[in-house]
Amino acid sequence: MVTQENSEVIQPPTSVDKQLESYSYTNWAGKIQEQYQKVKENAETYPYVWGSYTVVYGGFGLWFAYRWRRLRKTEDRVRVLQDRLRKLVQAEESTSSSITKAPSSCDKSTR
Repeated sequence: MVTQENSEVIQPPTSVDKQLESYSYTNWAGKIQEQYQKVKENAETYPYVWGSYTVVYGGFGLWFAYRWRRLRKTEDRVRVLQDRLRKLVQAEESTSSSITKAPSSCDKSTR
């Protein structure tokens, strides 16, 4: 009896088991369709619940989209201001360097 139990427990997978495993992987489209039908029936049964979900999560989605767009616009404005400031600093450095170089060359020639 003990040998029969052990032989039943340790059995290599048969070709039928392999076919079932491959079937379960290829049948994902059917499972998705089945789940869709369940959700559709539930939505038809409880329309107010699903309507409230739509309103709440749709509102969250719109709010996040609004904030995201606002953030992007702010970042664009900051980039423009940084670029403008960078150009002003470069212009100031170029003018200050030309001003400091000119008197120093004049001082050397006059002495």
